[in-house]
Amino acid sequence: MPEDAALTLAEEPQGSGAAPAPAPSPTHETLLYIDGVSVSFDGFKALNNLSLVVEAGELRTIIGPNGAGKTTMMDVVTGKTRPDHGAVSFNGDIDLTKLDEVAIARLGIGRKFQRPTVFEKLSVWENLDLAIKDRRGVFHVLFSRLKAEQRRRIEEILEVIGLADRRHEAAGLLSHGQKQWLEIGMLLIQDPQLLLLDEPVAGMTDKETERTAELILDIARQHTVIVVEHDMAFVRDLGAKTTVLHEGSVLAEGTVEAVQNHPRVIEVYLGR
Repeated sequence: MPEDAALTLAEEPQGSGAAPAPAPSPTHETLLYIDGVSVSFDGFKALNNLSLVVEAGELRTIIGPNGAGKTTMMDVVTGKTRPDHGAVSFNGDIDLTKLDEVAIARLGIGRKFQRPTVFEKLSVWENLDLAIKDRRGVFHVLFSRLKAEQRRRIEEILEVIGLADRRHEAAGLLSHGQKQWLEIGMLLIQDPQLLLLDEPVAGMTDKETERTAELILDIARQHTVIVVEHDMAFVRDLGAKTTVLHEGSVLAEGTVEAVQNHPRVIEVYLGR
């Protein structure tokens, strides 16, 4: 199968007679390279020889049924979980498996979990100020003067996430969707190279979901973004290259249209 095909199959339907597709190889533009990673928990293989390549500047969506290994994959990339086997390389030759979570975050890998974790008693502005890399502690945020460039950066992020008119309100007063946007803003203000977003539209209204798709597409113009999601309508709105995980491995990879119409993907994930 040619490399530029719309769908790459890591596992063909039974009886097809086709050999599994080879594991992807890194290129000079590769930002994240997961190579043959396996992780087991009490005998259960959460990841099974997983290989994945994400290019710099790419927007990638990752889907799969519960237990497919999506969260474990992000845990491995961010240093929360150590793989039993395999390698994870970032930005060329940086071995993420040898670094802890703090060191990986400082490299420029930001992760947003499904539930927003903002400081609800602080204002939207103060949450963003707290997230700036070279500032430490709530006391510092409340009682120190901001440098001009830091103020400009906060103003810029407020516009990007659509919360400029809520800057002085407590984060706890925001809607669920707005809290998600604020947390994304708290990652963006640190100017990460790679953002990992775990089900960013879970619990959102239709209007918030639409706005979130617009936000992610905007962010992806300047950042590499990996979105793990269950909402297929939202995945279609993003229109990005899509990887399907199943039982800890890549089942299929390609355009949204290609993967959602493949019989094996339908069988194990879409349920049609």
